[in-house]
Amino acid sequence: MKLYWGPHTCAIGIHILLEEIGAPYETEQLDVAGGATHRPPFSGLNPKGKVPTLVRDDGTVLTEFAAIATWLARMNPAKALLPTDHDLEARAVETIAYIEGTIHGQGYARIFNPKAFEPQDVVHQTIGLGSGSVSAQGRKMVEEGFAILDPQLGHHAFAVADTFTIADAALFYAERWAPQHDIILPVNIQRHYEMMLDRPAIRKVRQLWGEA
Repeated sequence: MKLYWGPHTCAIGIHILLEEIGAPYETEQLDVAGGATHRPPFSGLNPKGKVPTLVRDDGTVLTEFAAIATWLARMNPAKALLPTDHDLEARAVETIAYIEGTIHGQGYARIFNPKAFEPQDVVHQTIGLGSGSVSAQGRKMVEEGFAILDPQLGHHAFAVADTFTIADAALFYAERWAPQHDIILPVNIQRHYEMMLDRPAIRKVRQLWGEA
């Protein structure tokens, strides 16, 4: 397997899962900020222009965090990265979807790239919807998102259960961006983040990414 990743991206969650699994894999770093994901040869692998992107051993390409994480868990059942209990499995999928779609896709996206959310017509630009207000809106979405998830972590040691699952890898990548933007995490989310930082697979990946 080969994982394509870029600094400061959610691909760190998939990299962590690969370490948790322990199967052979290789990686290739891309200059995401510099537009490498939208140029050949990568654009031929994933025309979506996104990481994480996983090339499997048979040469097929799998994209999107949730799909890659679920596939890795299903292919390595002994690692118990996806709960066998149907309700907990649904909660894991639910948590990942909320992190990807709302906290990341709506909240952090406004912080990282406010221009993409600003109105393009002159009329609306003149009434004060500048990059500052878009970023503030994104920050509010992230803070509210973490506040919504916080209570469920009060019932389990990890994101959705008492063991590490793919939902924890997703939650960690979102938590990891918070201190970079002076976002204060709620009590249970902060506890989870600190616990994740001590996990061997996460320590190793952060070293590989030059973060520790």
